Amino acid sequence: MKIQYLPNLITTFRIIGTAILLFLPILGPAFFVIYTLCGISDVLDGWIARSAHVTSELGARLDSIADMLFYAVMLLKIFPILFENLPIWIWYWVSAVLILRAAAYCAAAVKFHHFSSLHTYLNKLTGFLVFCVPYLIKTPVLTPCCIGVCAVALLAALEELLMHLCNKEYCEGKQTLLQCFFKQT
Repeated sequence: MKIQYLPNLITTFRIIGTAILLFLPILGPAFFVIYTLCGISDVLDGWIARSAHVTSELGARLDSIADMLFYAVMLLKIFPILFENLPIWIWYWVSAVLILRAAAYCAAAVKFHHFSSLHTYLNKLTGFLVFCVPYLIKTPVLTPCCIGVCAVALLAALEELLMHLCNKEYCEGKQTLLQCFFKQT
């Protein structure tokens, strides 16, 4: 197999693994094994693509699709448990993050005429922190950790929205708001 296909193959594995999670008992050993493998594949596909210089628009879109599917399955499987275990006020915070995230997507769609989900450092940190939440469900630190996740997610969504609103050109490949403003590569 050529290395150029490996990242997309790994991303496809994540999509299949995500589908398997739908059928596994929640928070059981098999669930956490597949869940962890999906998380590792999310890091690995991009790292291999960048290291081997085989990044592509198809790969980026496939990665975004895999991420969205993974989050959708998390909502179906994990959300009910979190809803029972977290205070109601945290859900208002989550709603604010989702509204900002939707605004960022809409701003990019209107301004640049295509879907955009920037891979900023804050977005990557948010993804990692959200990924860690299921491991904390049965612990007493769930609520404090979710507060931290919400804070980082809010900053990430705000940063991406500002990157779209304050620039004339799409900030593809930029990983911070400052890079976007100063046109650094």
